[in-house]
Amino acid sequence: MMLESIRVTVLLANTAHHWETCPAMRGHDGVDLEKLHWPEQELSKKSVLNPEEHKLIIKNESSLQHLSSGILKDIFTTGTSSYNVLLQSKEEKKHHSQKLSSAHHKRHRKSTKSSTTSRSNEHRKIKLPLPLLSSGWYCTNKQPSIFLASPVSSSVKFTHSISVAGTSIGLPPRPKSKAKRHYFSSLTKPKQPQLSKSHGKEVDVSGRKLCILTAIKPSNVEKEKIKFFKSDFTYNPQFEYANPALPNVLAKHSQASNKFLKQSVNIMERTLQKYGSYEKFEQATGGSLLPKSRIWNHVRKYMVKEGCLGEIVVRLTEDLLSRASMTVVNGRPTLTINVSTAREHWLEGMLRHEIGTHYFRGINNNSQPWCNWNGRKKLGLKPINPTEEGLASIHSVLFRKDPFLWRAALLYYTVYQASQMSFSQLFQDVGRFVKDPNTRWDYCVRAKRGWTDTSQPGCFSKDQVYLDGILQILRYRESIDFHLLMALGKVSYEDVDRLKEFAVIENMRAPHFLQDHVRYMEHLEKIMEVNELTDQELQDLIV
Repeated sequence: MMLESIRVTVLLANTAHHWETCPAMRGHDGVDLEKLHWPEQELSKKSVLNPEEHKLIIKNESSLQHLSSGILKDIFTTGTSSYNVLLQSKEEKKHHSQKLSSAHHKRHRKSTKSSTTSRSNEHRKIKLPLPLLSSGWYCTNKQPSIFLASPVSSSVKFTHSISVAGTSIGLPPRPKSKAKRHYFSSLTKPKQPQLSKSHGKEVDVSGRKLCILTAIKPSNVEKEKIKFFKSDFTYNPQFEYANPALPNVLAKHSQASNKFLKQSVNIMERTLQKYGSYEKFEQATGGSLLPKSRIWNHVRKYMVKEGCLGEIVVRLTEDLLSRASMTVVNGRPTLTINVSTAREHWLEGMLRHEIGTHYFRGINNNSQPWCNWNGRKKLGLKPINPTEEGLASIHSVLFRKDPFLWRAALLYYTVYQASQMSFSQLFQDVGRFVKDPNTRWDYCVRAKRGWTDTSQPGCFSKDQVYLDGILQILRYRESIDFHLLMALGKVSYEDVDRLKEFAVIENMRAPHFLQDHVRYMEHLEKIMEVNELTDQELQDLIV
């Protein structure tokens, strides 16, 4: 169906400053987030703006008149059922029932078609208010109205008023969904940022297809976990893969480094000396786990702070090995948050990691001459990592009271040990730093993913990039122009100076925490101090 002039105004009575929603996503700490794997199927129940759990207040109604059709299409179309918004007019429902009836009564086909056409034309001319129906919301304005059918019980009372207007867009049929996603509406950002389109395939914010990360996700993790735990941690899991990565691809990610092994161990030992155990460190510095309603509230407040409300789809899930990930799904920037690790004092660090770093650098990159592979090749750009993940990981811990680089250190250490040990040996070895068996299992699976027979030494080395990037950036922190590093997009800190003359700097976006350069640099010094890193040590390691 085509909707003429779509304009949405949502006014919720009796609401606080948090926005009710449906299932969605999640993130990570010291490395507070990174993309590890993406579930092949969406993972949550369908629901639509449940007023009992979340509330939304939008005050600037007039700005809706300037929303682009791109934004509205993202809000209302559901190619991946991202937003759990069911959009269906009352007339469309009648039309559908008539089509079913006509299938059994062919003699009425002509009259049904005529009736439907008449109703369609009549629908486009509607300008008068329609009564609010108990089964959903109805929208009206000077523009044509549509009916938003609610999937929740008619006994739920809504005090919402929604109007819809704008240019015409097509609404494809809504596919079945298992994932909890939410689209925070923005009334102050009329232009939707353009990111690389994936044509239905998930890509990360640098535009790369996620074949490798999808391929290395074992399909039998839970089954093997049960066997492993029943064996008293002596069994070596035999992982299976729905679409295994090619051997030559895995080979590229199987070489672990020990360059910063000493530093990783020192960081973890320093943390344990102060807190006694990782579990105590997690509780003392991370705080309590947050319920979904508070996660939504924190995410929305952060987006308002960064001026990106309405630009990013948010999903909450428990099926993620990392704490969060920022990807592009069907052309939409999508933040997935792992609710099982979303802690009160670590959540904003995760948002600085995923939105303040990955998302903004991705948006800025799109305006540069090197926004595609050919441009990068022509200018001879270095790989974006370890700079990209190193910078994001620094931002994860930037304002913490004790900015220990624990997670980056443990990931680095675990990967190297995995390259030397079997799964069961690795599990026992990691026990010197992490006691909880479930947490250890997660780290070991991350390090061994991609491998089938984990009784053999072998690793997936990506997780070493976080500590590697952190230490390189800290090594050159005095000479790096961090504003330019953000403005130039997906580039290495090593390429910043030579790219200045080619760069498009106008209208580049920077996160709020980069506005005070002096404060930013003071916190980098604090990270050095807390983790007992010295300039001489880093200069000797990184030339």
